[in-house]
Amino acid sequence: MYPSPYFAISTFEVKQLYPLGFSESIAPWFSRILIGIEMALGILILQNNYLKKVIIPATITLLIVFIIHLSYETFINGGNSGNCGCFGELIPMTPIEAIIKNFIAIIILGLILFMLPKDNTQIHKIWPINLITLVSILIIFILAPIKSASELALPTEIVTNTTSIDTSTTKKDSIKEQITIQDSIIKNSEKKKEEKGKTTNEPLKKKSGYTQFFSKIDNGRKTLCFFVPGCDHCRQAAKELTELKRTNKNFPEILVLFMNEEPEKIPDFFKETGAEYPYKIIEIIPFWKLLGTGKDTPGVKYLWNGNEYKYYFGINENQFNPKDYQELINKPFTQLK
Repeated sequence: MYPSPYFAISTFEVKQLYPLGFSESIAPWFSRILIGIEMALGILILQNNYLKKVIIPATITLLIVFIIHLSYETFINGGNSGNCGCFGELIPMTPIEAIIKNFIAIIILGLILFMLPKDNTQIHKIWPINLITLVSILIIFILAPIKSASELALPTEIVTNTTSIDTSTTKKDSIKEQITIQDSIIKNSEKKKEEKGKTTNEPLKKKSGYTQFFSKIDNGRKTLCFFVPGCDHCRQAAKELTELKRTNKNFPEILVLFMNEEPEKIPDFFKETGAEYPYKIIEIIPFWKLLGTGKDTPGVKYLWNGNEYKYYFGINENQFNPKDYQELINKPFTQLK
């Protein structure tokens, strides 16, 4: 369960169990019990009690269930992209690759089952099986305890880490207060005229749903990023964004939502990126929900007044493309409609 048990299990819940209709309250329990049983079966194959009658048939049955589920996912979403989550991020596998892996495992187990001698006269003990299964499940719950709803809830107010603000894109308010009522009226009328003239140059404001993280995200053009601190692909995308920003003075402000996985690596992330940007840290499951069903990191969104015009995600056909993004942000509003 790499890079951490909680990350691997949470990813499994969001990517595999939620699409099957599991509720947010049932999925954490089911995932941990299932993974505990998997671990127990892996250990129990090394002992002789009920090996031929129970352990190997149960393991084969479990693998068949996984194959059926992965085949369904392949039929619905395609099996040549994404990570099935079987090994977390340690060994990324597409659903098709996972199906092949499971078929190979079934063939090996079938050969072992065929080679084992009949043991009708042997006395088997059930308590080692029960004990190992119970301990395995308990270990999973200890390594990745279920978090409460309050811990997983998206924060409504977060204090920004001011040390991470990209000051090169920070704009100061230059509007001065009017002294007389007459001046205020004149200013308001001029402002309305100016806004009328701008309606064809920029989109109308829309709620993006991210103001709880960045209060001004729906004002103007923004680049919203979904990154994992230890993700190499995320770091590469951040480097490319930084390079684009250096060559374009009017580059949309960069804002980052980090997954709460290895947050201690955030300083190194920005050091490698070559610049620091405003960021917030989101718990793993809420982060996956924000990223979107069937989507992977790195995620990069182009927002203008809260309107979404482009969403790059993952490392396959929809991955971030610096050249494409450069062309996109240089387009006037009339060409984005």
